[in-house]
This record gives sequence, structure tokens and C-alpha cells, in this order.
Amino acid sequence: MRVWLVYTALRLALFVAALGALYLAGARGLLLVLLAAIVSGLASYLLLQRQRHAVAAALDARVSRARRRLDDAAAAEDDD
Repeated sequence: MRVWLVYTALRLALFVAALGALYLAGARGLLLVLLAAIVSGLASYLLLQRQRHAVAAALDARVSRARRRLDDAAAAEDDD
């Protein structure tokens, strides 16, 4: 869960930085928000690859644990 929070905080920081830079460049209103979302999305794809892989690994481990518990429960039910 911690890696997800770090990744989300970094993505939010990139969005705020893009928002500020585009505001200073003269963008306003809905255009500002849309451009900031696009710029921060591209920047996070390029800059946050390591954090994204950590989140994916943590999610995979969580799903594997849940799947293992379900399989164990199903096997125990079959034994009954």
C-alpha cells in the first residue's frame, strides 16, 4: 500500500508542477487542466517507471495471495 501512496503522490506532484508551468505560460481554464493532465501523464510515464513497476509487483503479490487463499478454501471445501 505504501508504494501505491508514493506513486500517487509523485503523480499528483507532477500534475501540480505541470499546472503551474502551463499557468505561467498563459494557459487558463479547462485548457489548462487538460494540458496539465496530458503533460503530467506523459512525464509520469517517462519519469516514474521504477515506481510504476513497484506498484505492479505489489498488486501482483496481493492478487496471488488472494488467489492462493481462494484455492485453499476451495480445496478445504472439496475435502468436506
